[in-house]
Amino acid sequence: MKSFAAPDGVPVLSRGKHRSPRRGACFMEFASFLAGEPWSDHPSCTHPLLAQLARRVNDLIGEVGRQQLVPLVPSVVGRHGDEHTWIALPVTVAAVPILDVPEETQRVLAAGLLTAHRICTEAGLNLAETGVRAQAALDLVPGAVAWAERLPVPARITRETFASRSAPTMIRWAADGIVASGTPDRDARLHALLETAIAACPAPVRTDRAPERTEVFSHRG
Repeated sequence: MKSFAAPDGVPVLSRGKHRSPRRGACFMEFASFLAGEPWSDHPSCTHPLLAQLARRVNDLIGEVGRQQLVPLVPSVVGRHGDEHTWIALPVTVAAVPILDVPEETQRVLAAGLLTAHRICTEAGLNLAETGVRAQAALDLVPGAVAWAERLPVPARITRETFASRSAPTMIRWAADGIVASGTPDRDARLHALLETAIAACPAPVRTDRAPERTEVFSHRG
């Protein structure tokens, strides 16, 4: 595979957290910088679920693939989502790889999608499209659905519990499942998963162009 050379002044992304930009940057740390926020891999400029996936992909993808994520960083800045992102995003992320991940991962994703589908049906919100997407993914893995339906029936999962627990679990397992599948195109699939998630999170309204803020990365070492 041809190596990817980042232009001067653009950071070389690397795994994990970094104390300062002079020590490198992960995907979301670079986003925090572009947003003009304090240096952090948990900036407020991006919806927490989208930021979680970006961090996960950053850490799981190979070195060459990681550098190819750089053009995506500006697209997450200011992308806060809307009132439905807490359920629409994890459903979208889980649906993409569900057919091609190991059986254990399929079961976890199916359990989350079943809950999401129930919430979409019962919530009385404008979630019809998300419910259809969840059902379409479930139809691909009937064995995993049958397993999930045999689980002991828990207390009803509220929207708040889904958003804080189920949604992050679905996002983590979707990304990890791509790696566990062992396919040679895993980096391309991780990249595509992040692109799909970005597209599923409503874009910000553009106003004035953000100032250029790459100069701090021109001195590495």
